[in-house]
Amino acid sequence: VQLQASGGGVVQAGGSLRLSCAASGFTFGSFSRYTVAWFRHIPGKEREFVADIRGSGSGGRTYYDDSVKGRFTISRDNTKNTMYLQMNSLKPEDTAVYYCAADAGVILSSVSLNQAYKYWGQGTLVTVSS
Repeated sequence: VQLQASGGGVVQAGGSLRLSCAASGFTFGSFSRYTVAWFRHIPGKEREFVADIRGSGSGGRTYYDDSVKGRFTISRDNTKNTMYLQMNSLKPEDTAVYYCAADAGVILSSVSLNQAYKYWGQGTLVTVSS
């Protein structure tokens, strides 16, 4: 299984970006059952949870960190084995390397934990200028 994140770049505060994460190596139809998530790493801090979307068995429910709630939207297209993060009203403090992650066995109480996810993308840099 491989995850390939893309879509990062430089944007002014208040602007928008859409990140994508293409997944490969899943058996046919299995991607839909995985919980997929976005994390970010801000220099000097630990990698932190941003948002996740549950697999089809859990109704595809979404969860967001309070810092991005109302501004970011996570989504997925299971027909393309791809997940997205639409980021609006970006702030300088959103500057980070963003990582996508996936796992089939994430329990609800662990969705925000790095160690809950087996598969990780390589990261894409988002820079928000003030």
